[in-house]
Amino acid sequence: MRKHLCATSAKLVAQTDRAWRRRRSHFVQLIGAAGVALLAACGTGATTIAPAASTTGFPLTIKGGNGVTITLAKRPSHIVSLSPTATEMLFAISAGSQVVAVDDQSNYPSSAPMTKLSGFQPNIEAITTYSPDLVGASDDSGGHVHGLSGANIPVLIEPAAKDLNGAYAEIQQLGMATGHEANANSVVQKMRSDVATVVASVRKPPRPLSVYHELDETHYSATSHTFIGQAYSLLGLRNIADNASGSVPDYPQLSAEFIVSANPDLIVLADTKCCHQDARTIAARPGWSAVAAVKRGEIVAADDDIASRWGPRFVDFLRLVGQHVAELERQASAPATSG
Repeated sequence: MRKHLCATSAKLVAQTDRAWRRRRSHFVQLIGAAGVALLAACGTGATTIAPAASTTGFPLTIKGGNGVTITLAKRPSHIVSLSPTATEMLFAISAGSQVVAVDDQSNYPSSAPMTKLSGFQPNIEAITTYSPDLVGASDDSGGHVHGLSGANIPVLIEPAAKDLNGAYAEIQQLGMATGHEANANSVVQKMRSDVATVVASVRKPPRPLSVYHELDETHYSATSHTFIGQAYSLLGLRNIADNASGSVPDYPQLSAEFIVSANPDLIVLADTKCCHQDARTIAARPGWSAVAAVKRGEIVAADDDIASRWGPRFVDFLRLVGQHVAELERQASAPATSG
């Protein structure tokens, strides 16, 4: 089973959209080679997508996250998605019936037509066998935009969003590109409402609660400057990774000693599937039994995919964490009982 770490290059984001988890060997090898582009792939420097102007039909011109403008002569009926997040967005806005193929990492929803297509190393010939009139991707790491444009196949790039507004804009842009603008607006409106509801359900405790977000069992984490880190900011949590340093600042590798000494109130595991981590394995780590989150059982077992994509299911992740935060706040606010 693969062990995931932060995607430190646009190539790896395109491969699985798991922008926060990759093999450590890939992580180390790519840091020096990719430089600033690595941070962009993780979402900190990702291009902000501005929705195209509202349209009543086609032809339609849209500028993707790579700055390339595409023109859609008609509503696309054969869409190939090379991005798991784009796949989730397409189905959420009711464009699923237009999707004829998705990459080998697009595992949600279950009805998505998964294939052996790779978003990491796109095979232009394999993609063209599906006769697409639109290809969605998170990045042009494989140079497929140029190759597919030669076959008159437009590619819409939707990069890793750096915040919720960026995610909302991508959903709306996909809605316009597929002829589902109203549905996309409804999805965004519901997401905004759900996020507001979750945030409103969390009250400020007497002292700020702290959180440790784990990307894999070697203690790579994500700061508040990342997309997923925004969840903790919204819930008023203090992210212990913000005080760490590393070669990739937004995704530092923490030491066990640092984490234990930070004594987080909440631990969120985004490595339950990739690395089989759970409350039992956390408690068994040397010294971790003394951590507040472990002693109270405040360990959130998140779905790796939901915790790494910037689509509609972000609300599910926020709600899951919010429930634990609300319980911690209830405990912190409860009057002490005398013995």
